[in-house]
Amino acid sequence: MDNIRNFSIIAHIDHGKSTLADRMIQLCGMVTEREFKDQLLDSMDIERERGITIKSQTICLPYTAKDGKKYTLNLVDTPGHVDFSYEVSRALSSCEGALLLIDAAQGVEAQTLANLYLAMENDLEIIPVINKIDLPSAEPEKVATQIIDDLGLDGETIQYSSAKTGQGVGQVLEAIINYLPPPEGELDKPLEALIFDANYDPYRGTVISCRIVNGKVKPGDIIKFMSNNAEYKVEEVGLFRLHREPQKQLSAGQVGYIIAGVKTVSDTRPGDTITLAENPSLSPLPGFREVQQVVFSSIYPISTDEYEDLAAALEKLKLNDAALSFQKDTSAALGFGFRCGFLGLLHLEVVQERLEREFDISLILTVPSVRYNFYLTNGKHFEVDNPAYFPDPGSIDYIEEPFIKATIHIPEKYMGAVMTLCMERRGENTNYHYPMPGRIEFTCELPLAEVIYDFYDRLKSVTQGYGSFDYELIDYRRSDLVKLDILVNSEVVDALSQLVHRSRSRERGLRACERLKEEIPRQMFKIAIQAAIGGSIIARTNISALRKDVTAKCYGGDISRKRKLLEKQKAGKKRMKTVGNVDIPQSAFLSVLKSDQ
Repeated sequence: MDNIRNFSIIAHIDHGKSTLADRMIQLCGMVTEREFKDQLLDSMDIERERGITIKSQTICLPYTAKDGKKYTLNLVDTPGHVDFSYEVSRALSSCEGALLLIDAAQGVEAQTLANLYLAMENDLEIIPVINKIDLPSAEPEKVATQIIDDLGLDGETIQYSSAKTGQGVGQVLEAIINYLPPPEGELDKPLEALIFDANYDPYRGTVISCRIVNGKVKPGDIIKFMSNNAEYKVEEVGLFRLHREPQKQLSAGQVGYIIAGVKTVSDTRPGDTITLAENPSLSPLPGFREVQQVVFSSIYPISTDEYEDLAAALEKLKLNDAALSFQKDTSAALGFGFRCGFLGLLHLEVVQERLEREFDISLILTVPSVRYNFYLTNGKHFEVDNPAYFPDPGSIDYIEEPFIKATIHIPEKYMGAVMTLCMERRGENTNYHYPMPGRIEFTCELPLAEVIYDFYDRLKSVTQGYGSFDYELIDYRRSDLVKLDILVNSEVVDALSQLVHRSRSRERGLRACERLKEEIPRQMFKIAIQAAIGGSIIARTNISALRKDVTAKCYGGDISRKRKLLEKQKAGKKRMKTVGNVDIPQSAFLSVLKSDQ
C-alpha cells in the first residue's frame, strides 16, 4: 500500500485539468503517440463538443519514480463547473490528496475556492500547481503570493507547470509521491468499499466504481450492499486503465470497479458501502451529504408511447448522475412525463442532450422553476415547485422564495456593469473587496429564481468572459409572487405557466407572447396569444389569419357581390375560430425558455 497514491485534480473551469491528465497519461506510457487524442478521459461526445468535463473519470497509472521505485497512481479528473460540484465531492471521497490547479494568468477564481473548501472538508493533502506558465500573460510569482496569502497554503509545495507543452509535469508527479500520503486501511478487516460512481453496460449490467477502504474482494465472492441488503456474486474486478482491465483481486487502498451482474439499477447508490455477505462489516462508511436540487423542470416525451422508454432512460441516467432526481407528473397539454430536479441550467441542458443522444428520445421541457414555500391563511404550509399546484390566491397568507449568496470574481473595470446586472435581478446587501490589485470579489444576495434563467450568460457577456460565479443557498424570504398563464386562442397552455415576481410579470409575459408569435404557424383564422394573471390580461399579441382571396373571380360587376363573398368568408372564419385547435410545435416550448439577450 505504500506504493499507491490516490489523488484528484480540482480547479476552476478551463484551468487545464483534463490537459494535465493527458500529459500524465502520456508520461506514464499508457498510450502510444498514434492512439493519443486530446481530453483522453472525456468519453462522452457532448464533453468533447463543449470542451468541458461533466463526469469525473478515474484512471490507474503505473509510474516509476526517479529513485527506481514503482508506484501506482490513481488519478481522478473532475469537472470545474459549479453545476457539477457534486461530482467533485464524490471523487474527493476516494482520494487522500488533491492537485489544486490555478491558471497563471487568471489567478484564484470562485470555483478554485469552492473546490479547495470541499477538499479541506475531506481532510485531503493539497498540492497547489500553477499551470499555463507558457502564456505571454502569465504571472506565476503574483499567483504564488496569492496562494500563500489568500488560500493559506504552504509555499514550499507549489509546483509550476504547463500542461499544454508538458513542461514541469514530471516534477508534479514526483511531488505527488513525496507530499501525498499513501492510503490507510487493513487487509485483514472485513471488506468495506465505498461506491463513488456507477454506469450501466447493456451487456454486463451495472459497473460499480468503488474505493476499497478495508479488506479485499475477488471474483466468486458474494457481496452485499449495506443500504438495502441486496446480495450478488462478483463476476469480475479490475482497474481503470484506458479500458477496463480485469485483476485477480482488489485490496485495501485501491480504486477500481466491480461487476456483479446487477440488473436492478436502483440497487447501486453512490455513497453506499459494499461488504461481504459471509463476513460483513459492522457499520457502513460515512456516505455523501444529500445533494440539493435548485432548478425544477418537467420533461415529457413528444410521442406518448415513448413514456416507458423515458422512464427506463432516466433510471439508467440517474445511476451515472446521482444529482438528478425525478418523479411522475402529468399535464393536460402534454400527457404523462416526469418532474425533474437539477443543479443548474447547464445540468438541465446536459441531461436533455444525453437523453436525446444516448437513449434516442425526443423531449419537450417546461419552463424551469425553483421551490417556493406557501403559507395559507388556515395555518397550513407546503412547498410548490410546479405552477400547476399554485393554490387559490385568496387563500394565500404569504409566500417565501429561496435566496442565494452569489460570489462573483471580476476584473475591476467591469464593476459598474455587474452591479447594474445584480440590481436588475432584485439583488440586495451588495459588498465587495479587493483580493489582489485589479480584481474584485463582489458578493450579493439574489433570489434564486432570477439566477437560473439566464444570469450566468449575461454575466459572461457583460464581463467579456472574465467573470466567474459561484453561489450557495442561504435562506427563504417573503416575496410577492404571481402565477403567469399563457393563453393560446383563449385556452391556457399549462406547460407554459410560470411563477414570477409581480414586478417582472408584464415583461416576462410580453416576451413569451412575442416568442410564441414567431414559432406558431399561421392558421386560417386569427389567433390571440395572451399572458394573464388570474382573470386579468397583462400582455397580448395576435397571429393574423391566412386569407384566401375569395373576390378574385369578381372582375367588374356590382360591389355588393364582392361584399357578400367577404361577409360569407368572415362568418366562416368566426365559426372556425370557435372550433379550431392550435397545435403548438416543440420549438415554441423551447423558445420561451431561451432569453433574447
